[in-house]
Amino acid sequence: MSSIDITNLLNQMHQMKVQSRFPETAVGAPAVAGNPSDFAGVFRRSLAAVGNQQMEAGQLAASFERGDPGADLARTMIAVQKADLSLRTAVAVQSKLVDAYNTIMNMSV
Repeated sequence: MSSIDITNLLNQMHQMKVQSRFPETAVGAPAVAGNPSDFAGVFRRSLAAVGNQQMEAGQLAASFERGDPGADLARTMIAVQKADLSLRTAVAVQSKLVDAYNTIMNMSV
């Protein structure tokens, strides 16, 4: 399977939204009152959070391996498991997004 450029995918989805002529409030409604967001922004922030968790877990694991006095095994293991769960969730969301995109692209017009 070839890799899909997520930015290109999001641009195509935005173009489809514009072409469908749905009201902006139906698709781009604010997620939180006074704080409008779009799927691309939410997805980008989520991926950044996953990356930050991965880096934090790696730093905690490295400090534990070095034997730093402040390194705690329980805290390190919890951070590693949180990072693992976040990564698995991000991969599942990406897989669902690709499946949805493929389903839409295979629809007859």
